[in-house]
Amino acid sequence: MFVCICNGVTDSQIRQAAANGCREVSELTMRTGCGATCGSCMDMAAGLLDAYHARAASPVIDLPLIASAA
Repeated sequence: MFVCICNGVTDSQIRQAAANGCREVSELTMRTGCGATCGSCMDMAAGLLDAYHARAASPVIDLPLIASAA
């Protein structure tokens, strides 16, 4: 999905930038051009960055399998 229509930046490109260490919207703009024209995409772009880093920071919990009661 396109997040920044003006510069053709997709949600996948934003997640890839986050995976490569991008944490701030200003850095995202430098890397991808997202938000450099009209800025109306900045809230969504910031949300995608935050969501990516929140998922990356949350621990993976390995729960044991529970045998089904039969």
